[in-house]
Amino acid sequence: MSHTMDASSFPEMIRRKRDGGQLSAEEIHAFIEGVKSHTIQESQIGAMLMAIRLKNMVAEETMVLTKEMMMSGEVFHWPKEWAGLVVDKHSTGGVGDKVSLPLAPALAACGCKVPMISGHGLAHTGGTLDKLESIPDFNIHQSVEQVKQILQDVGCCIVGQTDTLVPADRVLYALRDITATVDSVPLITASIMSKKAAEGLNALVLDVKFGKAALYKDLDSARSLAQSLVTVGNSLGIKTGAVLSRMDAPIGRCVGNAVEVYEALECLKGRGPDDLKTLVTSLGGQVLQMSGRSATLKEGKEAISEVLKNGKALQKFQAMLEAQGVTAAISHSLCSEKAEYFKYLKRAQYQTELKATDDGTVLGIDGMPIAMVLHKLGAGRSKAGEPINHSVGAELLVDPGQQIKRGQPWIRIHHDCATLSSQQHADLQGALVTGSGDEYQDSARVAEFILPN
Repeated sequence: MSHTMDASSFPEMIRRKRDGGQLSAEEIHAFIEGVKSHTIQESQIGAMLMAIRLKNMVAEETMVLTKEMMMSGEVFHWPKEWAGLVVDKHSTGGVGDKVSLPLAPALAACGCKVPMISGHGLAHTGGTLDKLESIPDFNIHQSVEQVKQILQDVGCCIVGQTDTLVPADRVLYALRDITATVDSVPLITASIMSKKAAEGLNALVLDVKFGKAALYKDLDSARSLAQSLVTVGNSLGIKTGAVLSRMDAPIGRCVGNAVEVYEALECLKGRGPDDLKTLVTSLGGQVLQMSGRSATLKEGKEAISEVLKNGKALQKFQAMLEAQGVTAAISHSLCSEKAEYFKYLKRAQYQTELKATDDGTVLGIDGMPIAMVLHKLGAGRSKAGEPINHSVGAELLVDPGQQIKRGQPWIRIHHDCATLSSQQHADLQGALVTGSGDEYQDSARVAEFILPN
């Protein structure tokens, strides 16, 4: 097939992929060009996405698709003296996942440059940008020049995707959602890795989730996605590794936007829940090892742990807030030792505590029903661009493994509607799993590491 393809050859390409054939590099190039220039009909793009979802892609095709998407827009170039220092992390989404908030400044405190491009939440998963936008005046819209300046001055920023970065992904991402092709490994790989490759990274760690509240329910399917991401990343010249982590119970004790900022700040002050700290140090440690800042994973984890303890990561977070529009008074207040968090973070009008219905041991807390209820209460959005209520959230008052008495409060819901419906009560109560102590199995948050091959 010639390099110049006209629209009449797209049905042929769709047919071949539908029948399990392999697409050539030229064809994938033509497909992405057509997506970007809007010369292919939306129905044809949807058909191609479904063909890829059903028939999969070989590693070579995924690689070409990622590269073509990356090249569909602007690619960041950094100063020569930053060689080896530009790093990032990406999570496949979860409930209560506020890891990026302490991790970016912790990496900056260890000498890295972190141009973290994040997203807003969709469906039950929270978005890093939504959490940060619950801080008054925090501005996620920064130009490439502004990003460079913030990295020069502070070392980290957390921003939204610019219009010029991977425009083809915008089109495909929106269509994947409405064509039920979100869970396709090649499409996820190309979407994530094209954006990360366009950031001009030296090293990248992926937090790939599995479990009840994750896209992939079991370790094996999460591992195959992680393997795909790691392979493509490394062949694009980015040192890429992954951490496979459990996503059954929420991360930490807070779910929502403003309440997660409070918990992230606690972590930056050397406090906060252990499972959050474990994820931050595991992911950060792996980045430091891959970028050559630490000799071993253990040393990397210790370095991250140290900057969380000694306040250096907190200083970077405060500087990042100010560089991205937050007033000095607010950033100083939030980052102070005895911060009154809800003086500036929006607090919901009502707090309702739910009580345990039985005595027993907390065997687990299912993050999914909690996330779904909060979504309905206004913490999440059903389609891109919808406004959300930053004050809606939940605080867990018990930990897995803990003894609980009947009538003891186990969760506090922050909400703005006067009362929770009986259905919401029932859904939330169903998230608490109790039983006898011998049934309890402690499973670590981090299941395994995948290092660059």
